[in-house]
Amino acid sequence: MTKKIVVTGLGATSPLGGTATDTWNALLAGESGASTLDYEWVERTQLPITFAAQARVRPGDVLARQETKRLDPSSQFALIAGREAWADAGEPEVEPERLAVDWATGIGGVWTLLDAWDTLRERGPRRVLPMTVPMLMPNGPGAAIGMDLHARAGITTVVSACASSTESLVNAYNRLQAGLADIVIAGGSEAAIHPLPIASFAAMQALSKRNDDPATASRPYDITRDGFVLGEGAAALVVETEEHALARGAHIYAELLGGSITSDAYHITAPDPEGSAAARAMIESIRNAGADLSDVMHINAHATSTPVGDIAEYNALRRVFGDLLDGIPVSATKASTGHLLGGAGAIEALFTVKALAERILPPTINLTEQDPAIPLDVVTSPRALGSGDLLAISNSFGFGGHNAVVAFRSV
Repeated sequence: MTKKIVVTGLGATSPLGGTATDTWNALLAGESGASTLDYEWVERTQLPITFAAQARVRPGDVLARQETKRLDPSSQFALIAGREAWADAGEPEVEPERLAVDWATGIGGVWTLLDAWDTLRERGPRRVLPMTVPMLMPNGPGAAIGMDLHARAGITTVVSACASSTESLVNAYNRLQAGLADIVIAGGSEAAIHPLPIASFAAMQALSKRNDDPATASRPYDITRDGFVLGEGAAALVVETEEHALARGAHIYAELLGGSITSDAYHITAPDPEGSAAARAMIESIRNAGADLSDVMHINAHATSTPVGDIAEYNALRRVFGDLLDGIPVSATKASTGHLLGGAGAIEALFTVKALAERILPPTINLTEQDPAIPLDVVTSPRALGSGDLLAISNSFGFGGHNAVVAFRSV
């Protein structure tokens, strides 16, 4: 018997705000989280890209000093978002053996790893901290949440590049359907605004070069788009069976209808231009939701603002929806947040849930001249949704050919 799975808690720390509410409000206000990086290492390493979308509230302003010392920034962001989502869900009383974590990251503890390498080279092995390995492990963020909340039904880490945290939501749904937990905290985090990832992404011509105007650099679908803006932060969703949520009187934001995971098996970085596997992920997510293509009323697109990626996703969307696509409003929220890599899917799922709960679609900023090769109905200012039963999907695609799509329904 298929169970109803619902979202009962939301948490975030992002380039737009230190909480889910602040992030959402800034998104609706059309703000940008991108700014020039004010660090000595930008000039010292002669980085060609001098801006990014940093978390608006620094973890040290929220967490205890001991927590910041013993956790990589990716885990710090995760702990902040996870705690907020748990509090938002009402801090439910649940047996530890029935509470699980499905978390994600694209890169993991890159700051810890590379700082430790510098320490080893410059000061020798005796100065390398004993907590280095636990701090750099990709499963560190999920473990931090799991230990904080005593989750003993399992802590799973997904590492599938930019599709990671959408996969974590699909996995959470499947875990709940299988009866392996009553509540799952799902989401993702990333903290990769570091010289090495910036230099590497710049070398592959993936980042926008708009050093003179960071706030307008991320411009999905615009004819002048020239790459993505690197972002950081985390987002968490508390999901549980409807039966469990109702029994404890929880507030329900939306229904999680599950999703789908596919792979291109095409190229390590480039998306399949035909978009067949990406299209299949969307079709399967809608089919798994027991819905028809005509039921989809909104799409939160992956839309990174790269010349190739935006076209590839559009081709996949057109392949799925055909002429129906012309009547489906699309939001590309990376224009505001930048690209949170492994955390992107989670924060965009949060935006999709908020859109359904508040019945308002978030805008895509910086779209001044839409690419005629991408004739989508792009939401460029907050747009009200009608009443009734609403279904939306959120797309994520990652290096390695990972495709993940998750579907939500209003309640």
